[in-house]
Amino acid sequence: QVQLVESGGGLVQPGGSLRLSCAASGSIFSIYAMNWYRRAPGKQRELVAAITTGSITNYSDSVKGRFTISRDNAKNTVYLQMNSLKPEDTAVYYCNAHYPSADYWGQGTQVTVSS
Repeated sequence: QVQLVESGGGLVQPGGSLRLSCAASGSIFSIYAMNWYRRAPGKQRELVAAITTGSITNYSDSVKGRFTISRDNAKNTVYLQMNSLKPEDTAVYYCNAHYPSADYWGQGTQVTVSS
């Protein structure tokens, strides 16, 4: 079992930045691939960024070049640095821990990009 707690969401103006954090507990963090998803109102859940156990990263086309995912295994935490934010980035952002036989989710954190 893994417990995930996201933080760092909020209201930001277009062009601004936010850093999301996801703190994990309850299991060996380093064995999990970690992902950030988001769900905007009226839209399907979207995989935004992923980082493997070996810290290989991948991004959706919609955020590539603006968002950066990273992990600190010593702190059991994964981060999502979001720069040049756009109104279309408004969504609830969810942290996901993935192992071949299981998936764990945080409760989500709201990000609102608006002037």
